[in-house]
Amino acid sequence: MDLNLNTKLALVSASTAGIGHAIALQLLEDGARVIINGRTPEAVAPVVQRLNERFGRDRALPLVADFSVAGSEKLAAAEYPDIDILVNNLGSYALKDFFTLSEEDWKKMFEVNVWSGVRLARTYMKGMLERGHGRVIFISSEVALTPMAAMAHYSASKATQLSIARSLAELTKGTSVTVNSVLPGPTETESLRTFIESVNPDLAYADAERKFITENRPSSLIYRLAKPAEVANVVAFIASDRASVINGASIRAEGGTVQTIA
Repeated sequence: MDLNLNTKLALVSASTAGIGHAIALQLLEDGARVIINGRTPEAVAPVVQRLNERFGRDRALPLVADFSVAGSEKLAAAEYPDIDILVNNLGSYALKDFFTLSEEDWKKMFEVNVWSGVRLARTYMKGMLERGHGRVIFISSEVALTPMAAMAHYSASKATQLSIARSLAELTKGTSVTVNSVLPGPTETESLRTFIESVNPDLAYADAERKFITENRPSSLIYRLAKPAEVANVVAFIASDRASVINGASIRAEGGTVQTIA
C-alpha cells in the first residue's frame, strides 16, 4: 500500500532506538523525511548518518533535545519551525511498589511521558491547524486500559496521554488534522529482550519469551512479543492520508492482550 508520505516532514521523539527508531525507519521507507531525536549528539549523529546512507542525503535530519525538560521544544522549533507529522514517542517506564513511589518518581514519569508530548503538541499543532492538515500521534500503552499495581505512575501517565490526545482531537473540527493514540503491548525492544534474557539465562530466547508472556501477559492472543516494526506499521498508516477518517481514536496494537471490545 502506497502511503504517499513523500512530501511530509515527520518528527519522532526518542527515535534513535526501540519503537521510536522503528517508526522513523518505516516513515522513511514510506517516503517521508524524518527528524531523528535523541538526548545527545553521540546518540543522534551515527543514526542519522546510517539512515542517510541508506535512504539518501537529508532524508534523516538530526535533533538533539530532551523533551522532558521545559524549553527543549523551543530548540526544536528553532531548527524545524513546521512539521507535518508529530509522533510523541518519548517515554519511560519503571516497576516500583506503590508505597515506595516518591513524589519525585511521579513527577519524573509525568515529565517524560506526559509533558514531553504536551510541549511538542503545543509547539507544532497550531501550525497544522492553520494549514489545515497534519498528524499528531501519541505512543501510549495497553496499560492505559489495564493499569498495573506495580506500575501505578506509568499506568496513570499513559492513561493521561489518551485523555490529552482526545482533547486535542476536539480542536481539529473542520480541518484535515488528526490526533490519535497508538497503544502497543509488550514489544521486543532491545531493553526488554535484554531483561528477558537476564532473568532466564538458562533458557533459549524463544522459551524465555514464551515464559515471560505466560507469566506477565497470559491474555495475549498473539502469545509473543510484538516486533517494533509491527507497531511502526500501524503508526505509519495513521500518519498517512489513508487514515483520514480516523481521529480522536485510541488504536490498540497490543496483540489482543486487552480483553475488551472497545
